[in-house]
Amino acid sequence: MATDWSECRVELPAPHNWLVLDLRTEDPETWAREIADEHLAGDSRPELYDAFATDILWYWGAARRQNALCASLLTPPDAPVLASYTVREIRGLPETATVASLRAEVGEAEGPFFGTQLLEEVDLPLGPALRVQRMEPTAPESSSGEIVEGVAHYVLPTRFPGTALECRLLWSSPGLGEALAKMADELAESLRLT
Repeated sequence: MATDWSECRVELPAPHNWLVLDLRTEDPETWAREIADEHLAGDSRPELYDAFATDILWYWGAARRQNALCASLLTPPDAPVLASYTVREIRGLPETATVASLRAEVGEAEGPFFGTQLLEEVDLPLGPALRVQRMEPTAPESSSGEIVEGVAHYVLPTRFPGTALECRLLWSSPGLGEALAKMADELAESLRLT
């Protein structure tokens, strides 16, 4: 799928609480260690540095495997990762894809999902979108793993027919659900292609 845009941009609310993943680095381990040093207080225990570097390296790898256009982590200073946000291009959709066809495809997804899956058609500055909010297991084949909640916006950019983007905020702390769902909507509203 040919695209006429070179990068996607998202306005991160309270930028000091976000860590933008460097998806172009050729040395992710060194990058993750440097970020851990910057992020954590100087008197933090060494095992906290290791754990934080391991966490962000895991998110970095997941974003790279998804061919994310951009990715960031909600992680206030000296705190663990609260949520992850990725934007990726969805390939293989027909030029005539519509929000209704996206809705049908998402509705057929097998899951497993927990609770009610909310599907809603919304208009974003970039174009029409399908907003999906649901809870799902991180490891559906296993009895271990955890439940994550998320909001994804599947956007069909008006200026770029044949392109679709998935903008997805995921978190595992249920008490933050309402605030993070609102934040996911703000992030999707801010998305631009340049």
